[in-house]
Amino acid sequence: MVKKIIVVLYVSLIVVMGGATFLEKYNGTEYVSETIYGSWWFSLLWAVAVAFGVFWFLRQRVRRVSTICLHMSFVIILAGAFATHMLAERGIVPLRENEVSEKYISESGQEKNFPFKLLLKQFSVIYHKGTTAPEDYVSDIMIMDGSSERLVRISMNHIYQHGAMRLYLKNYDEDLHGVMLSVNSDPIGIPLTYVGYALLFFSLLWMLVDKNGSYRKLLRGSRMLLLLTLWLVPWFGMTAQHTLPRQTADELGRLFVVYNDRVCPMETFARDFTKKLYGKPSYKDFSACQVMAGFMFWGKEWMAQPVLKIKQGVLRTQLGLPKYVAPVSFFKTEGYILGPYVQMDTKDKFHEQVMDIDDKLMLIMQVQHMEPLSMFPYAFKGGAVKWFSPAGELPPEMPEEQKKYVQEIIPLIGKYAVQGEFKVVDEALGKIRKYQYRYGAASLPSALQVWAENVYNRIPFATILFMANLTLALLSLFFLSRRRWDCIFTLLMFLSFAALTFCLALRWIISGTVPMNNGYETTLVMAWFVLLLSLLMYRRLRLMITFGFLMSGFMLLVSHIGQMNPAITHRMPVLNSPLLSTHVSIIMIAYALLALMFIVSLACLVIRCFKRNPALEEQLIWLNCIFLYPAMAFLGIGIFVGAIWANVSWGTYWGWDPKEVWALITFMVYAVPLHRQSFPCFQKPLCFHLYMILAFSTVLMTYFGVNYFLGGMHSYA
Repeated sequence: MVKKIIVVLYVSLIVVMGGATFLEKYNGTEYVSETIYGSWWFSLLWAVAVAFGVFWFLRQRVRRVSTICLHMSFVIILAGAFATHMLAERGIVPLRENEVSEKYISESGQEKNFPFKLLLKQFSVIYHKGTTAPEDYVSDIMIMDGSSERLVRISMNHIYQHGAMRLYLKNYDEDLHGVMLSVNSDPIGIPLTYVGYALLFFSLLWMLVDKNGSYRKLLRGSRMLLLLTLWLVPWFGMTAQHTLPRQTADELGRLFVVYNDRVCPMETFARDFTKKLYGKPSYKDFSACQVMAGFMFWGKEWMAQPVLKIKQGVLRTQLGLPKYVAPVSFFKTEGYILGPYVQMDTKDKFHEQVMDIDDKLMLIMQVQHMEPLSMFPYAFKGGAVKWFSPAGELPPEMPEEQKKYVQEIIPLIGKYAVQGEFKVVDEALGKIRKYQYRYGAASLPSALQVWAENVYNRIPFATILFMANLTLALLSLFFLSRRRWDCIFTLLMFLSFAALTFCLALRWIISGTVPMNNGYETTLVMAWFVLLLSLLMYRRLRLMITFGFLMSGFMLLVSHIGQMNPAITHRMPVLNSPLLSTHVSIIMIAYALLALMFIVSLACLVIRCFKRNPALEEQLIWLNCIFLYPAMAFLGIGIFVGAIWANVSWGTYWGWDPKEVWALITFMVYAVPLHRQSFPCFQKPLCFHLYMILAFSTVLMTYFGVNYFLGGMHSYA
């Protein structure tokens, strides 16, 4: 009876938390904070679940110290969370420059006194050199405590602590002369929770190395040799005429431009420009730089080409009257007319396609008017460098002769290009390049970064590797029973791993930070971990070659098909923390292991559809358990590191953000199979593998669903 109550409470917590994330999307964070996460009944639900869990644990008379410490850590963490909920003091304090404040506004709206006084001396935004991308937000604040004064700096990921009270930078005023600080005082909850997290950290590692633990018993099992005898083969039984020559267009691509708030070669912008219009980084025999040059200097001619690719196909003009058409008035822009009619596929898609085309036409207009191309640097007194567009407003300090050059050189290049004077164009582009090095050298990327970006732009790593890995996964299945092929497939996997490593290294060199800034990069990192784990384990588990190729191939396919934004940008200031790389890396290892478990269970069910093989099904259960223990260890440690990072960055180690909630749900869902001895259903291969397949939906929700549907503070990741 007690076990049934625990199951009901456990499932209820998962359902409530999962449902709350969807309510938050439609009703707002404040609503779910008040009605669910901050409600008395939600705390009571956790308390009752913990009470019954402790009772059951004691009744089982568990004696293994590692297991006791692991379960005790959860109780301590929840106790710390309850202490934070009941006793923590939070609030905000607005500060203006040269104004003293000694009060803050609590969450309840009451004014409360600080044990000291604050005086904002200065607030400043530090930008990445030559761009408008913020690198950090810095507040210099004088702390006056009695007769002593102390000047402190509060910035992103750098807090000030005075006793139990901590101050965080929350926001700043638009005029840059004021800030909003977060106040957090939690003298009991945070230490208690940190003790629980520390115990969790050591317990999870202890679980993997404990000689008498379940995981070491699994590894000592002699059944590993049976995997070498698996037999899987039975169940598989109009052409644009004018643009710059390729060499001249390449010279144009070598110029620097500020794009995505970083200084990069113009080739990068040209590739993204072409991909946004056509869906590919080239058009017919024209490179991306040639396409961009065509729209810049031969606009009317290129506007007549079927380059614009809408969501349901290529934009077609002058093809008669299909069922649904857009009249020409929709697409008049700067005198360019795409044709008398534009074909639309369905009435339901009409509005969506019109908006899609409108966005792309706006991009073309901006390129033709040089609006997004800030390619002329200017060094102000003091050394600060800022880049300007020839079509934009230039700084008053710039000499008139220099202004004239900046404003007239691109139209002059266009004039010579139309006349076919490409040698003159080459010379003019060379002079622009010299200009950029003369006035913007301090903000230019290094030679190594330029080389890395050129290589990265020319090799579609994700596209090549997803096709190669999926193909090799299928081939490895047919040759699985032939040992002489093992070395060949292992070598091919190593080459795939090396290529993906090279891709990530290039992105690291280009951005200057670990490539984990967005969904595209973390998918690549996840595929990298899958290949690494497969290479480390293939000698003991021959199936790892197939699983590694298959899982990494699917991950790379997702990044290719999902149209994630591959643009390399500067990292947000809040992400400039070494804890980010540690947190994401550990979580990615866990997700990679859970993904491999999904493939193993899926393979088992496919085999079962063709031919029952009880011995094989048992072996695959054992294989999944081999993955499950380290996956849970990495996931738990990753959440622990993430909580520390959140406490440093936002002032709270747990904020019930959708990503945090679904990570917890994933941990809870996968914790259930660790208790196979308590659930007889998991002794049945069909039930076990079905559960593993369904459990993977929580990983997909955590990684993709939150990012692209629910949103929240983690939606950038």
